[in-house]
Formats: sequence, structure tokens, C-alpha cells
Amino acid sequence: MVDLNAPAPLSLGATVLNMAIGLILSMIVAWYYEHYGQSLSNRHKFARLLPVLTLTTALVISIVKSSLALSLGLVGALSIVRFRTAIKEPEELLFLFIAIAIGLGVGADQRWVTLAGVLLVLGYMALRILLSRKPPADNLYLNLLIREGEDESSLFSRVNARLLEHVDVADFRRLDSRDGVLQATYFIHCRSPQTLNDLIDDLKRTFPIDEISFIQQDQVLGG
Repeated sequence: MVDLNAPAPLSLGATVLNMAIGLILSMIVAWYYEHYGQSLSNRHKFARLLPVLTLTTALVISIVKSSLALSLGLVGALSIVRFRTAIKEPEELLFLFIAIAIGLGVGADQRWVTLAGVLLVLGYMALRILLSRKPPADNLYLNLLIREGEDESSLFSRVNARLLEHVDVADFRRLDSRDGVLQATYFIHCRSPQTLNDLIDDLKRTFPIDEISFIQQDQVLGG
């Protein structure tokens, strides 16, 4: 009778090879995210974590795949893990899943499938960038901090309407509300510096602004 609790022997050479392949693939993914990602966070700092996540995942899968008992123990251990910091950027979550998928694939000895899948995903994202129209050089990220008053329900829509009176494009990216302060982030395109000045003056006159900041797209942290 086969003992399902007895761990199968692991090949050190195969494990090292799998982790080396995972490291190379995750470094390619990290480079792609750092140079072509659109996240507002520090992409350089976040990209350095992706290879570590891939190697950790590959190591865990390599160990637990040899034993049913270890696999069940892993499920129990992960069920008690709680993360207090939420991932607010969808693109960060996407690349986290890619890094984990690489670790799962190479850890399960599915090297060629993992390689083909990663190349297909990166190829699709690169093709989408090439086919999309390049944004103008004066595109900006606008970040607003507005104190919320009694009429909070229409505040967001009124901000949108006011923006569209001054700019050609106001692409909403992020919204947070905390401690009575509304934080909204937009990707905007202004026709001229004077338009930008008029927008700032109008927003300050209309809303209880705590802070207004602009970031050029090519100067976002990590870019």
C-alpha cells in the first residue's frame, strides 16, 4: 500500500534549474513592468520584489508537491494569513499574478508551458502598446485632495464636470475617501500652460481644495 504521507525524493539539480528559469523569467517581467507599466506607485521598488516572489513560490511548490500531507498543511497555513495593505493599483495585482504563475509553473516542473505562457502574455501587452496611439508629451497626472462637505454624493460628478470645461481628456484613474478627504487621480491633457493655470484657479474657487499636484507621465516615480 502506498503511503501518501511519505514525501517523494526531490532532485536538487532539477529544483535549482527550475528556480533559475523562474528567476530569469521573473526578471524579464520585472523589467517590462518597470519600463512600460502605467502604475502611479514606485515601479522600480515594486519590480525588485517580483523575482523574490517567484522564487519563494517555486520553492514552496517544489517542496509541497512531493507530499500530500505538506500540501494540506500549506492550505491550512495560508488560510490564516491576512494582508492589511490592499493593492490599489490593478496593474500591480496583474504583475503579482504573473510572478506567482511563473513560480507555480516552474515549481511543478512545467518549464516549457510556463515559458510559452509568459512570452505570450508579455507579447500581447507589448503588441497592445505598439498598436495604441502614443499620448501627447504634455499629458499629466492630476491628483486632488478635497475636503468633503455636506453634499458628498455629487462632489465627484461636479469635479468631473469642472475638469471637462478646461481639458480635452480627463481619464479617471483612482478615487479614495478617508477621514473626510476625497482623493481623486486623473490622467489629463491640457492644450497650454495657460489652460492649466485656469484649471487650478477654477478648482480652488469652486471646491475646498487641500492639495493639487501634477506629475508628468514620463516622470512618475519608477519611470
